[in-house]
Amino acid sequence: MQRWWKIGLLLGVLAGCSSWQDNPAQSTLPSGVTLLEDHLPEQNSLGVHYQKYQLDNGLTVLLYPNDDSPLTHVDVTYHVGSSREVQGKSGFAHFFEHMMFQGSKHVGDQEHFRIVNEAGGSMNGTTNKDRTNYYQTVPSNQLETVLWLEADRMGFLLEAVSERKFEIQRNAVKNERAQRVDNAPYGLMLERLDEALYPREHPYSWQPIGYVEDLDRVDVNDLKAFFLRWYGPNNAVLTIGGDFDTQQTLEWVIQYFGGIPQGPEAGKLPPQPAELDETRYITLEDRVHIPVLLMSYPTVYLGHQDEVALDMFSEVLGGGKSSLLYQRLVESGKALSASSSHYCQELACTLSVYVRLNPQSEYTLADIEAEVDLAIAEFRERGVTDEDLARVQASLRASSIFGMESVPDVVRQLAFGETFLDDPLFVESVIAQFDAVTREQVDSAYRHYIEGKPRVVLSVVPRGKLELAAAPVNFEPEQRQWPEHHTIAPESLAYRTVEDDFDRSVQPPAGKAPQMNLPELWQVELSNGIALLGTSEHNNPTTTLRLRMPGGALSESPELYGIAKLTAAMLKQSSQARSASALTDRLEELGASISFSAGLSDQIIEVRSLSENLEEVLGLLEDQLLNPAFDEQEFQREQARYLQSIEQRFNQSQWLASVMAQTLTFGQDSRLGSSSYGTRESIANITLDDVKAFWQQHYQPRPSQMVAVTNLSAEQLQDKLKPLVTKWQGESASAGSLSQQRQAKPGIYLIDRPGAVQTALRITRPALAYDATGDFFKANLMNFNFGGNFNSRINQNLREDKGYTYGVSSYFSGFEQGGSFVISSDIRRDATAAAISELLQELHSYMDSGPSEQELEYMRSAVTQQEALSYATPSQKASFLMLMQMYQLEPDFVEQQQLITNSISSEELQALAARFFSPEEMCIVVVGDKRALLPDLERLGLPVQEVEL
Repeated sequence: MQRWWKIGLLLGVLAGCSSWQDNPAQSTLPSGVTLLEDHLPEQNSLGVHYQKYQLDNGLTVLLYPNDDSPLTHVDVTYHVGSSREVQGKSGFAHFFEHMMFQGSKHVGDQEHFRIVNEAGGSMNGTTNKDRTNYYQTVPSNQLETVLWLEADRMGFLLEAVSERKFEIQRNAVKNERAQRVDNAPYGLMLERLDEALYPREHPYSWQPIGYVEDLDRVDVNDLKAFFLRWYGPNNAVLTIGGDFDTQQTLEWVIQYFGGIPQGPEAGKLPPQPAELDETRYITLEDRVHIPVLLMSYPTVYLGHQDEVALDMFSEVLGGGKSSLLYQRLVESGKALSASSSHYCQELACTLSVYVRLNPQSEYTLADIEAEVDLAIAEFRERGVTDEDLARVQASLRASSIFGMESVPDVVRQLAFGETFLDDPLFVESVIAQFDAVTREQVDSAYRHYIEGKPRVVLSVVPRGKLELAAAPVNFEPEQRQWPEHHTIAPESLAYRTVEDDFDRSVQPPAGKAPQMNLPELWQVELSNGIALLGTSEHNNPTTTLRLRMPGGALSESPELYGIAKLTAAMLKQSSQARSASALTDRLEELGASISFSAGLSDQIIEVRSLSENLEEVLGLLEDQLLNPAFDEQEFQREQARYLQSIEQRFNQSQWLASVMAQTLTFGQDSRLGSSSYGTRESIANITLDDVKAFWQQHYQPRPSQMVAVTNLSAEQLQDKLKPLVTKWQGESASAGSLSQQRQAKPGIYLIDRPGAVQTALRITRPALAYDATGDFFKANLMNFNFGGNFNSRINQNLREDKGYTYGVSSYFSGFEQGGSFVISSDIRRDATAAAISELLQELHSYMDSGPSEQELEYMRSAVTQQEALSYATPSQKASFLMLMQMYQLEPDFVEQQQLITNSISSEELQALAARFFSPEEMCIVVVGDKRALLPDLERLGLPVQEVEL
């Protein structure tokens, strides 16, 4: 559900202030840079302390110092997305996101990934309709290296672009589209919606991924011309956050970026909200089980004065369990889910309603559309209440505080505000608008943009079930017209020359390694038997609690598989004192969340709250945990939702491949031999009494474990926990055990998916139970260079060299009682057998020789340095503490891991590869089009068996 996109996309910028090491506003700035703004928020106000600069070449630079963690996050946002493309050349912005990682003049092929990974960092890029961004999070001593890398691809990319790289990445983009769009249930939904919402010439009428036929008709010079048009420093925002010296950072920025010449003026595109003269009905037949209704109204554009009023209307219509849509459609059992969102982009916004029909009901999407119209009409009488306004404003405040927790979020949102509105803290005006919005403004926006207005109505129905659609199709988008393609002569490209007074080919040395200190811990046992492990080293006024109780899927009997997850879902419903919607609304007003989930051997409860509200939030937890209503109607609704979700999963190739891999690895009789959600038969077999019994047996405090990440002291937290601890008494049944792993016979197991354009592939075998410093940990070190990072052997082979896949990885998955080794990928259909052959050869090679000395050093550097990024957020700290509790680890296990990483030999890693990488012991799961695949699979010389779940 996309609720309150401002909160999700903007409120991360409301982060706490940190001190400057230097303040260039008060000292001499280096030549070539101008200070535009030194933003100092008032005491106790929401906001960040940042500075905004501009280089002489037009590059905008935002600096946000925060020394809470020894890391820096660098984001370069270019104001170019798919909206800057022209018809017939869609997908270029996204294509260039791929090309920007392929090396530049002074950085070799794939070296950007290697350098950042080896430094212990992480990186990626994203493209949407309005911008493309590239980002890295690294230990703080690696900042200069990242700036060198980013500047080299801004100023020197084209010198390294070759026809071969172009073709490799064209294949990668095609594979990505096949995986995420063409071969995925509902994958074509947004593409079809926007084709109906906007005319063909509108830049939002196509998706950032583009059309395959457009990618096929262009050449490398088209791509170079696109870069020269849009990738200049004057069309970019460089944002840096974290632990750094401001004066030094500015000097580096000027050194590496200052000499890059300006590109053409980018200019701003005018807002272009969609315009409809009548409601358009379209239908998509897809490989799905659950029909979906998606309705979209054109509204305004980013920053428009009516934007917040429409957000507020969307919240009342479909923002939660008390919303009009939820009450009318989900509570009644007509739909599995129903929500609305007001999604804004630079040129246009849309208010959309999304409903998943309950196939067990007798309703069609036409009936659902009528119900949605009744809910929209109901708003005229209901309007916005004072409670709505108070709840949303309180939620906004809480979200702003939680937004302080991540430096990357702060950086990303500063870049967002600057790129689109020339205001890094645009969010402040959004908050002011939410605080000031009135019922009359919301009502006016509703009447002007929604009531009785035309819309696009998309029905997604199972193949052959057109009778379920909302209405007959009355609109077809214009046929795509391809302008004549004019070949661009290489000599016509206007390259920009960079003049330097230093040698860019020399990679900057890393600074002094940052001091990594684990959080200071405290440990107590509460009076009801809960073992509590916590840290109070947390600057934000928030508390995160994670509670683990034994149970989970291993405690289920075969006829009740799935009951652990279903019980967790029921605890999210009504209590004896409050309805589910009342609980949800109150948590939102308090700026808090309570979640229940179930894993393999446990149940998890997580609480996130402003510390000042924690006492009341724990009172709500007490209500949900100790006094659930276990209402029969709510149970039937959740049971129906689970049944339909299971049916839908049978249309997902990746899910089929993963579950079949588990079945073959652990045995059909093992709990891991079927989905954690259960089976059709087991879910249908569960009764409400079964759920109550599971709750009574497994939701008890002794011997549960809890971790806390908070700004409160141990004593303060215990005081707030005391009412719950006093009332919650009892002993939980122990978790079940896993039966002995019994792998199926090695070979190829084929699940037929007629017409699938891609193949979901899993290669698997039994492996090791989890340990922190033993063979499991060492096996993951061994796997790092084989399939554990982007520059791994198998990803370089199948993605970068052969173009068979968008990506392939391998991993050891371990838990207390067992584990497995898995290679996972989605492969181009015509390359399936070839990809399997390559992977088996790679296993043979690595088993015989292990990693090279160069690979060994790469692994050591990457694994040891990435520790600096491991405790930056409360969620990361909570996960670390929970791991310690689960496996009874001492805090020095991290030091032991570092010692092992730095001392393990190539011979020891090769021995582990020989132990687990024998191709002859692997089960190979192939989910794809049998008719197309079978002849090539049989030529591999392995036994092939067709199977079904």
